[in-house]
Parts: sequence; structure tokens; C-alpha cells
Amino acid sequence: MRGSAPCPCSSGRPYSSCCRPLHAGGAAPGVEALMRSRYAAFALGEVDYLVATTHPAHPDAAAPRVEVVANLRRVTSAFKYPGLVVLEARERGAEGQVLFHARVFQKGKDASFTELSDFARDGGAWRYKGGRLVEGAWQGLTIAGVG
Repeated sequence: MRGSAPCPCSSGRPYSSCCRPLHAGGAAPGVEALMRSRYAAFALGEVDYLVATTHPAHPDAAAPRVEVVANLRRVTSAFKYPGLVVLEARERGAEGQVLFHARVFQKGKDASFTELSDFARDGGAWRYKGGRLVEGAWQGLTIAGVG
């Protein structure tokens, strides 16, 4: 992806100054930046980044890396990722949450979803621990409203 192209994370910034530095090994300054960079990684097939930003407490951490990578490659190539809406992001010490709506399509069919994701610091860096889907319309939701 050209650096001047809009970032897939829907931040409105160019990829070169948004998620690219994180995909190149930079540390996410907070949970929202990590969430956005992970969505962009799905959109761009940056599988190694997705693995690197997964917390050791995530269920994938116990699976063989080769299986996790193969599954992520299937997912990143099978779907289109046209946009992300971050509804709310909160950090409390070494823990954080992001409520977001991900626009996702597979073979032209809408597979979009809303998720409340959990993050935690690991070795000083933010990592994705997991999330749960939020059913129904997402407009007006807050983290407190789904917890």
C-alpha cells in the first residue's frame, strides 16, 4: 500500500503516518491505536503483526504458531475490510477496552460486527487479549452500557 493512501483503519490519516509505523515495529501509544492498527493489519494481510500484538492470555497463544498464522492468512484473504468505527476506548492502568464496529464483507455479503475488545500491557506494550461480540444496533452504546 502506498504511504499516501488513506489508512484502512478509517482514521482519515494517510497509512504512512497512521498504522504503517506500528506495522513496521513501532509501539502503539494506546488501546485505540492498537485496535486501529490491528484492523488495518487484517485489511492488508499483515499476519505477523497480528500475531505479535496478541496477548499471551489470548487462546491463540496456546496454539502452534503455524496453525495461527495459517488461519489468519485465510481470514485476511477471505474478507474485505472497508471501514472501522471506534465507538469508545478506555484505559485503566495496564488494562484497556475498545468498543468498535468493524465493517467486513465476504464474497459481497455483509459480515460486519460490533465487539468489545480487551487489551492489556505485556512487556510494556499493549496486546489484544480477546473480545466479545455485541448484539444489536451499536449506535449509542458505551463501554459501561455493554459491560
